[in-house]
Amino acid sequence: MHHHNHYYGQAHILARYAGLDDEYPPRLRGYLQHGWNIADGWNPVHEFYDGAWRFTWSDAPRRRGHALGRRNYHSIGAPFLYLQELEPELGAVPEEEREGTLWFLFHGWEGGKIQGDHQRLIDEIRETEPGPVTFSLYYTEYDRPEVRKSYEDAGFRVVSFGRRGFSYEGTDRRFLYKQLTELRKHKRVAANRLSTAIFYGIAAGCEAAVYGDPMEMEGENPLFGGQSRIARLWPEMLGKELDPEAARATTDLELGVPWMMPPEELRMLFDWRERV
Repeated sequence: MHHHNHYYGQAHILARYAGLDDEYPPRLRGYLQHGWNIADGWNPVHEFYDGAWRFTWSDAPRRRGHALGRRNYHSIGAPFLYLQELEPELGAVPEEEREGTLWFLFHGWEGGKIQGDHQRLIDEIRETEPGPVTFSLYYTEYDRPEVRKSYEDAGFRVVSFGRRGFSYEGTDRRFLYKQLTELRKHKRVAANRLSTAIFYGIAAGCEAAVYGDPMEMEGENPLFGGQSRIARLWPEMLGKELDPEAARATTDLELGVPWMMPPEELRMLFDWRERV
């Protein structure tokens, strides 16, 4: 099983949903999409073993992959959706008690740092958000004191949900549990780029916004069109006040609600039947 499948504890969630051991999930024979993506579900230079299955959240990445001459796709829905079914009450508060904004900064990764004007972004957030702000930093930025301190000094509550891990080491398998808990407490979710967290927030019942300096990342690959392509294809997902119905319809498609499976079908698809 490719170690990317463990990112954020996604394989663990699917194993739990299928009724199997979620501490040591069985091998998933293929590649599982681990974040929202404007291409075929993976980064442009991802290497695949010949003949391996590619498990996407929705049908659009499959279509894009087919256009690139790639095959062996199967859409299953985002593991975050299955987590919501498994944990309907996790972090939930009455609707009238949800408050403030959970704000996600576009993040780098181990191979590239983000660069941008953090103070300018802070000023725009203060001008825009109607309530208290909780600022979520990915661990790559949370571990950079100069970045974290900018948002702490601005008076924001700063959080991080853990590490995605690498080569089966250091994965926080409660990452998405913690993220879901925070999202269900907040009225709004926002970010400076359209990203996975925005779709998760809408799925969890948040109002959404995407605005501010999108910042840049070292070595960012423009192969699939970048921010200009997002603006062309998902204009309804950009702005300080999104239309909730349009945003929810797009979210359901991008996270793959129509392609979710019952536990029995997941076990069959992943060849987990012999472990039941």
